[in-house]
Amino acid sequence: MSELSDQRRYAEDAAVVLGGLGLPPAYGKLLGWLLICDPPWQTSTQLAAALGLSKGSVSTGMRLLETSGLARRVPVPGHRGHAYEVRPDAVIRIAADATKFRVFRELMERGLDVVGGEDAPGTERLRMMRDFYAFIEREMPQLVERFEAEYGAKGDRDG
Repeated sequence: MSELSDQRRYAEDAAVVLGGLGLPPAYGKLLGWLLICDPPWQTSTQLAAALGLSKGSVSTGMRLLETSGLARRVPVPGHRGHAYEVRPDAVIRIAADATKFRVFRELMERGLDVVGGEDAPGTERLRMMRDFYAFIEREMPQLVERFEAEYGAKGDRDG
């Protein structure tokens, strides 16, 4: 077997990290590759060749990345069809959307109702998770604002 390039190794490492979070390996490889590839956009064919994935795995993985808001389709300069790229602000956009935190908080609240209320025996795990998601839901908008302010100020100094 031939030695993997540093870029391919990075994509493989991303697959391992995200696989540890329960995500499919192709998802991690694709995200890892799109974070470092040059040019920053890649066609399905380029992705399959670079990562040793089937076209079906690329299609499924890219659909997940698009649905999650991490990647988007872009036109290919000088070609028909499209390619994919990672949205530069993807993580900020995802973090700023408090919906998922609210949904998890509400699920924990429903769990508390199911087991007999907040003071029922054995509810510490539900209460802690509910309180954590409530905290994140409440604090995330300010964290995003602070990051954008600091990042913008850094960009002003670098530019």
